[in-house]
Amino acid sequence: MTTIDSATLRSHYTAFLRPDRVLLTGHSHQAWPDIARDALTECFDDAALHVDDKWGAAFAVADEVRAGIASALGGRARDYALDGNTHALVTRFLSALPLRTRRHIVTTAGEFHTLHRQLRRLAEEGVRVTFIDPSPVDTLAARLTAAVTADTAAVLCSSVLFETSSVVPGLGDLAARCRAHGVPLLVDTYHHFGALPFDRAALGDEVFVLGGGYKYAQWGEGVCFLGVPPGCDFRPVVTGWFADFAHLADRRTDTPVGYGDDGADRFAGATYDPLSHYRARAVLRFFAAQGMTPSALRACSLRQTAQIFTWADKLGLDVATPRAEDRRGGFVSVRLQDTGAATEALAAQGIRVDARGDLLRLGPAPYSTDGEIDRAMKALGTWVQ
Repeated sequence: MTTIDSATLRSHYTAFLRPDRVLLTGHSHQAWPDIARDALTECFDDAALHVDDKWGAAFAVADEVRAGIASALGGRARDYALDGNTHALVTRFLSALPLRTRRHIVTTAGEFHTLHRQLRRLAEEGVRVTFIDPSPVDTLAARLTAAVTADTAAVLCSSVLFETSSVVPGLGDLAARCRAHGVPLLVDTYHHFGALPFDRAALGDEVFVLGGGYKYAQWGEGVCFLGVPPGCDFRPVVTGWFADFAHLADRRTDTPVGYGDDGADRFAGATYDPLSHYRARAVLRFFAAQGMTPSALRACSLRQTAQIFTWADKLGLDVATPRAEDRRGGFVSVRLQDTGAATEALAAQGIRVDARGDLLRLGPAPYSTDGEIDRAMKALGTWVQ
C-alpha cells in the first residue's frame, strides 16, 4: 500500500495551501489540487469547440465520474444517478415512495439538514416520521430496525454521523430487515465516501446509496450521486427530462410518463452545468496518479486523527468521536461550551475549523502535516485554558 507523504503532496495544492493558515476542514471542504484549475479551462474549451454538441463530451466525463464512484463504493457505474446536490436526489427518491398507502418513514435525529429538514416538513403534512436518537450509536441500527413496520415506506440513515464522526455499525442487519418487509433503505454515505472504504455489496443490491464529492473526494460542489438498485422500477413524481433522455425525439402521446431503461435513469434531473464533472474527473485522475487509494487515505486519516486524540487527552478535552479505528470517521469532534467563540478565535490565527452545536469539528486531510495539527491543537489549548 502506498504511504501518503503529506509534506510532498502539498506541492500539488499551491492555490489553496498557504503558510499563514491551517485547513482542518477536511470533513467539510478539502483543498482542490491545482490540476482542478486546468479542468475548468478544458470544460470551456470543449464548449467553445463543440457549442451545443458539447454534451457528447460532457456525458463521457460524467461516465468517468460514475466509474470512479462505483470503484470506491461498489456496484455498476451505470447504476449511479448524478446531480448537483443531494437534496435534488433525495427529493426524487421521496417522491417515488407510496406515501398514500404507507405513511411512515424511519430516520435518525442525527441526519444532515438535507434529510432532517425535508423529513420534518413532510411530517408537518401528515407523514408519520419516526426520528431515532443517534445515541448510543452502538444500538442505533438495531433501534432503526425495530421501528420498521408494515406501514413503513422507507428508512433513511447515515453510515457515518456528521456531528460526531461515529461509524454506524449493524447496517447489514437493518438492510436485511428492510428487505424482508419490502422497505427501501437509503444510506447517506457522504461522510464515508473518500474517507473510509465502503462495501456496498455487504448491504445488498436493494439499498440506495447517497453521497457527494464536496468533502473528502476534493471534487468541490456540484457532484452528488444516488446509487440505485439494479432493475429499480420506481417512478419519481419529481422527474426531469433526462430521466427518459433516449426518447426525447419521440412523438408525444397520452401514455403514462416514461423512464429510462436503467434504474438510475429514473432519478436523473435535467440540464446541468458540466463544469463540476470536469473538475471531479481531473481530481480522480490525480488521486490515481498519486496512489491516493481508499486504503492509503484511510491509513493517513487514522494516523492524523490519532494525533488529534493525543492532543485532546493532553488538553483534557471532552471527545465525542469514538476512538476505535473501526468506529471513527475522518474527523474528530470535541465538546466545548462556546464553539462559536472557539471557531472565531482559531480563525483569527489562520486556523480553519467549524462547529455543529456544542461540537467543534477538527478535520485533517491528506495534505495536512503533523506540524499543522500540532499548531492547531496548541492554539485550541491556549483558548480553552
